[in-house]
Amino acid sequence: MSILKKPIVTEKATGLNDKSQYAFEVAIDANKVQIKKEIEQLYGVTVTGVSTIRTIGKVKSKFTKGGAVSGRRPHGKKAIVTVKEGDVIDFYSGL
Repeated sequence: MSILKKPIVTEKATGLNDKSQYAFEVAIDANKVQIKKEIEQLYGVTVTGVSTIRTIGKVKSKFTKGGAVSGRRPHGKKAIVTVKEGDVIDFYSGL
């Protein structure tokens, strides 16, 4: 099973591309060494740094005919990967 779930393509994450940084959603149990190896193998770039962010799932509630229903969004983990100057990861090449 791959530890990379999907790239994060938001306005803020796309702005990081100018600084040779890319954002990915990763498995919660993945560490920085595993993330670095996976990125280098999958995209063929040289990774110079990895920063990880743990996100805690929010409690969400909504009101229905039957009363209030509450639930929780799942916990997650993001990785900000810095690649060597000149290396580029193109998320849109296969489209």
